Amino acid sequence: MRRFSQRSSLVTLSEINITPLLDLAFVLLIIFVITTPLLEQSLQLKLPPGGNPDKPVVEKKDVRTVEISPQGKYSLDKRPISLQQLVEELKRDYKFNDKLVVDIRADQNGLNKDLYAVIDGSQKNGITRYRLRTEAPKPRT
Repeated sequence: MRRFSQRSSLVTLSEINITPLLDLAFVLLIIFVITTPLLEQSLQLKLPPGGNPDKPVVEKKDVRTVEISPQGKYSLDKRPISLQQLVEELKRDYKFNDKLVVDIRADQNGLNKDLYAVIDGSQKNGITRYRLRTEAPKPRT
């Protein structure tokens, strides 16, 4: 009789309650769903209208995106940065990758001097490939 009782206690110990694990998985899923869009935001820009849709000629690893806010604040690949640091970082990236393309996204209400400073800093360091980004025209219906 004693052996049988020991076996039944071992059987109950071998079962794992997965309810807490499922609760944890759902909580993590909800956290990631909520925080992912917040992490992808950068400067709030209103781009000028115009332009044509992109043609995928340039590889994504060769592109650096510069954003200029209406207040003249710069960001490089969604990181806030000063103009001097921006130019130095683009210069360093261009040394390692001569196929570098600079995408410039400037707000339509911003000052042109901020845009010209980025273009001038790029050209002084040999970076001649840059694209001025605009908002794609809306299709006519």
